[in-house]
Amino acid sequence: MLQIETIKTVKIPLGNAAEGLAVFGPQDRYLRLIEESMHASSIASREAEIVISGPESEVDSLEQLFTVLLQLVRNGYTPSERDIAYALDLALNMQAEQLLDLFKKEVATTFRGKKILAKTIGQRHYVKTIRKRDIVFGIGPAGTGKTYLAVVLAVVALKEGAVKRIVLTRPAVEAGENLGFLPGDLQEKVDPYLRPLYDALHDVLGPDQTVKAMERGMIEVAPLAYMRGRTLDDSFIILDEAQNTTPEQMKMFLTRLGFGSKMVITGDVTQIDLPRGKNSGLVEAQRILKSIDEIGMIYFSEQDVVRHSLVQKIITAYDREAESKA
Repeated sequence: MLQIETIKTVKIPLGNAAEGLAVFGPQDRYLRLIEESMHASSIASREAEIVISGPESEVDSLEQLFTVLLQLVRNGYTPSERDIAYALDLALNMQAEQLLDLFKKEVATTFRGKKILAKTIGQRHYVKTIRKRDIVFGIGPAGTGKTYLAVVLAVVALKEGAVKRIVLTRPAVEAGENLGFLPGDLQEKVDPYLRPLYDALHDVLGPDQTVKAMERGMIEVAPLAYMRGRTLDDSFIILDEAQNTTPEQMKMFLTRLGFGSKMVITGDVTQIDLPRGKNSGLVEAQRILKSIDEIGMIYFSEQDVVRHSLVQKIITAYDREAESKA
């Protein structure tokens, strides 16, 4: 015998019209996004309240969703379309309240004074793990903030005096290119590979302070090959695009760790550009090091993508295609 779910109606008071606009979005765009996921319920804004009516389970999720979103708005945070989609995913499992922790404390501020926040649960876990552990792997798709947040935390550590310098590095093997084929001197050859790292530094420190810190040797940006034979003490070291390291390069890099140092290794194992037949050092490191408790392994998913909402859909579509061929 079919069980008919109880129909329920709840009313959530609004402080003012601006609150309704913030959670419903421009031209009700966020509202339509929510209604598409919760198609059995109706959501309306009447005078100074949001009225939700529908099956009890959906209404409970929607009540939690709007209550949390309104709390964020009242704390001065304006949700984006990406935030709404993420909050909706959490609300479906009655976990939306976890979002309130994301915005309680900023990770840092940009040189213009704008707050930098962890925008997803995965990002918050990543930030906490970097603060606690000396070696952390951040593995997942593009747009999840792996590199950006690592650079932000490196700058914070430098400013607080926890480390004396930041070392940023990437393997110079991407899309089948080789540094020898690029025009110019070493710096000109290396810069295109390291551009994303510079972009993050400029955001947090500003272009002028970044240049000054590099001139003083407090920030070093170099290809991975230049790490060989060194021991890096009192440093915050970031290896970006680690999926393009060989196993030998990865071992060489990890064993550079000196006293008072932290390492963050970021990469996306679905974007390996190594020559055919060469294994990825990142893939191998996951397997070899997974039993070492002091090493943090953080895995991001498409849920953690904080770029345009289409990026998340593209990643999901490619993942689905890869699964169908497996």
